[in-house]
Amino acid sequence: MFDEIGTWTEIKLEILQKYLPAYTKILARRTGLRFAYVDAFAGSGVHRARRTGELVPGSPMRALKTVPPFHRQWWIDLDGDKVDQLRALPEVQARGEVEVVTGDANEVLLERVFPHLRYEDYWRALCLLDPYGLHLDWGVIETAGRMKSIEIFINFPIMDANRNALWTQADRVTDEARARMTAIWGDDSWRRVAYSEQGTLFGAAEAVKLGNREVVAAFRNRLSSVAGFKFVPQPLPMRNSSNADVYYLFFASQNAVGGRIVEEIMAKYRGRGVV
Repeated sequence: MFDEIGTWTEIKLEILQKYLPAYTKILARRTGLRFAYVDAFAGSGVHRARRTGELVPGSPMRALKTVPPFHRQWWIDLDGDKVDQLRALPEVQARGEVEVVTGDANEVLLERVFPHLRYEDYWRALCLLDPYGLHLDWGVIETAGRMKSIEIFINFPIMDANRNALWTQADRVTDEARARMTAIWGDDSWRRVAYSEQGTLFGAAEAVKLGNREVVAAFRNRLSSVAGFKFVPQPLPMRNSSNADVYYLFFASQNAVGGRIVEEIMAKYRGRGVV
């Protein structure tokens, strides 16, 4: 059984595949550096395109085939069946640099993976954070930024945020949904970002929900000002067939060259009517 993916996921995979060899080629030229790929929500390795019905290699398989190759890879997923599918892949069994892990990515990254990727130990890493919804903790993002050795692609799940936490009637949002939004944001400042206090005809203040643009701009600012990434290009909106925003694909890095390459890649997808 393969997960069905929409066009926005196919585009994300295309962007990743274009960046992976550029990333490893740059680092391979630098003597003494080792570099890793980390997939925090890896899935089963293969998907089925909803648009065509064809099988589509997932992000782990694309990273595995990157040339020059990564020195180490970690693939993480909470779903044990998907992890079993990854481990059963012949390519994985034939390669010793891949570690497939079952568990909560938030815990696995901070406790088991990131400690291996310290800047002072001459490690560099590219980490894909593609949560299934509001299931990513800000601590992972901020730790990656402070380590200086890790670049990230992150799909910010704006549709899930709108469905669960960013309601027009803010007082009706559940405590659980607020907690999930706070976890991915890092604090409750998202409330001030997502809502504006406006006066009514009777003089009373009323919280008015703002649009995706304000929320996404504020999250981008947090990646630079709070997490400490030096280069955070404008994210790419990923839209479904109804033209609704599903995710915003962010890239964050300490490296100007990486930022410029990703900007050039993303520029080819903007305004094409598919995202």
